[in-house]
Amino acid sequence: MWSLLSRSTLGQKLLRFRLKDEEAFWQEAFSAQQGLFTPAEQERLRQATVAIPGLGGVGGTHFISLVRSGVGRFKIAEFDVFEPRNLSRQYGARVDTLGRPKGRVMLEEAFRINPFLKIEFYEEGLTPENARAFLTGADVVLDGIEFFALEARKLLYDTARTLKIPVVTAGPLAFSAALLVFDPEKSPSFSEYFAIKDDMSPQEKALLFALGLAPKPFFLKYLDLSSINMKEGKGPASVIACYLCSALAAMEAVRIILKRPGLKPAPHYLIYDLYLHRFHLGYLKGGNKHPLQRLKFFYLKKKLGL
Repeated sequence: MWSLLSRSTLGQKLLRFRLKDEEAFWQEAFSAQQGLFTPAEQERLRQATVAIPGLGGVGGTHFISLVRSGVGRFKIAEFDVFEPRNLSRQYGARVDTLGRPKGRVMLEEAFRINPFLKIEFYEEGLTPENARAFLTGADVVLDGIEFFALEARKLLYDTARTLKIPVVTAGPLAFSAALLVFDPEKSPSFSEYFAIKDDMSPQEKALLFALGLAPKPFFLKYLDLSSINMKEGKGPASVIACYLCSALAAMEAVRIILKRPGLKPAPHYLIYDLYLHRFHLGYLKGGNKHPLQRLKFFYLKKKLGL
């Protein structure tokens, strides 16, 4: 684990306006949010800790969205490097960052915005050995784990549930964003909701995750299913959906941190499709064990040749 718990020299050099001290920076940098947050709430965001495992298409944008919202402390985990295929949708992916570790690039991006952040960086990613340490002390978790990494995701949700930390997940599906918030006391567990069993194939697990994330899959009306290769863990993705996901996830993280009303934890879910202009806020009783979900599972399993 590499820990950055002090001011960033890089960030200080990039400041575009003169400020005498840290307090002046916080007041000036986030003054535009006055009227949306009270001074006490803005300070609460500053003192809050958000854990984000995975800094790819959604995780990286989650991170920057909350940095710009005034969250002051983070725990991030990422082991991967930027590749050319990331350029179309991942925040830190640029020609000059190809081949560089995603986590280090995103640290630089964050400190360019706010040099006073306090960040713990786990460059080995989320592992069974560090999961508890990574999540301890977090107020909320934003799931940025790669879509097909179901074992790591289950580890994340199970550990967070044990530590009584809520998890927000927002999935980019075609031009849709699907949102779930797992409350450690009010929501079913990861396995209970998604009905994923150990003896299932990786493809079956991924399909169940997608179905539980988006019980109303509006995007199937326009998505070319032949573009999905469940065996290779590949599917279409758009930056449009990634940005929408981060807006939804950041809002729920802020709601949780500030204890504002309106939270609808799983099995409540939200889906918004920008292409079709469709929005749905629903409740999936029994999660993927619901009869209609089982029918969808078997239909799509056959359609995708699993």
